[in-house]
Amino acid sequence: MNKTYLESLYALLDALGGEKEKDAIDTAIKKSRDFLEDLQVEYTRLFINGIPHVVAPPYGSVYFDKSLQGKYAEQVMHYYCSKGYALTDKADFPDNLIHQLEFLSFLAEDKDQESENEFLGTYFLPWFETFSKLVKKEAQHPFYRIIITLIDFFTKEEKEYGVQLNEA
Repeated sequence: MNKTYLESLYALLDALGGEKEKDAIDTAIKKSRDFLEDLQVEYTRLFINGIPHVVAPPYGSVYFDKSLQGKYAEQVMHYYCSKGYALTDKADFPDNLIHQLEFLSFLAEDKDQESENEFLGTYFLPWFETFSKLVKKEAQHPFYRIIITLIDFFTKEEKEYGVQLNEA
């Protein structure tokens, strides 16, 4: 997280009427001795290694197959390949939230609305809804609730309206 990232996030929140969310992040920054460390600790608790369990694993297989790298991950990887995309050898599992969002961004760049809708409806939204509810309920830092809310908003907008080009 750097100043440019935070400025971009605030500009996005301004555009969406997110004054309350900006205030929540500002308050967290002011209360913190080390904002980045606070984010790292919460990230770890939510998504990697929480005690007694990870709060919200960011992998679709966990929600579909009840395990990491299950059949769902294979199906997602197959879908990526069917559209001409692949992961590098060192990449995390294909059903990771970040990979799925990046894949959706590639489909948007390709203006492949049909594939976006198919991927969102078949692969992404069914598990993301449960995941986002967990994060919104359990996050102890406002940053993650806000980011998940933005992802939720934009993926639903994308599914409903498709890519909206900014003509400005």
